Amino acid sequence: MLNRDEDILKAAEDWQKAGHGVALATVVETWGSAPRPAGSSLVINDDGTFLGSVSGGCVEGAVVTEALDVIETGKPKMLGVRRCRRDRLECRPVCGGTIRVFVEKVG
Repeated sequence: MLNRDEDILKAAEDWQKAGHGVALATVVETWGSAPRPAGSSLVINDDGTFLGSVSGGCVEGAVVTEALDVIETGKPKMLGVRRCRRDRLECRPVCGGTIRVFVEKVG
């Protein structure tokens, strides 16, 4: 789901006020044919609800999983997501490109 930055930040604020743990994932670098530009973001709360997009849907599930860990531990993560062979299940294809996503706890 693509949303305006204001919507994403408002959701983060509202979730925090409601007592949720919140993380923000931001595309910091792209190479090749990346689906979303640097600066694109995704906000995630501790029940797995999210708003925004870092990849147009290609890897949001994996980013949400990592964000839940960041919320729990408070330790930020830099995620590198790249194109890979389809026979490797741990890879997350990103429309032929590569992105780097920084995930941090909000607050």
